[in-house]
Amino acid sequence: MYMFHVLSEMTAEVRDVLRARTPTHGRLRDRLLAIAVVTVGVDATCAILAFVFEHHQKQTQIKSLGSALFWTTTQLLTVSSNIQNPISFPGRVLDVLMEAYAITVIGSLAGALGAFLVKRGEELDTAPKRA
Repeated sequence: MYMFHVLSEMTAEVRDVLRARTPTHGRLRDRLLAIAVVTVGVDATCAILAFVFEHHQKQTQIKSLGSALFWTTTQLLTVSSNIQNPISFPGRVLDVLMEAYAITVIGSLAGALGAFLVKRGEELDTAPKRA
């Protein structure tokens, strides 16, 4: 019973974030959307750069734009890939920059969610109690 209550409250909060029910929900939605849009742009840009830097290198596994996009996406999402690390110096620099970006995004997400939870907790503490 308790688990159902927790899940229903969580579902309501997610719905409220998507609909921006309060300014707090709207700020979180805007931050999440901004992070997602910028990350897609970073991923696409890095895929093009990785392809340009790597596709002529001997022993590279990045031979197409698709394999470059796969590599950059897995690097940004997991800091890991089954594709061999870049061989060229610019490709290695790109890899380090992508990993730094990914770590920054995780920190930003944690900060945004933490700020949201604190603010929502304050809002709920000051809200009139239901009977």
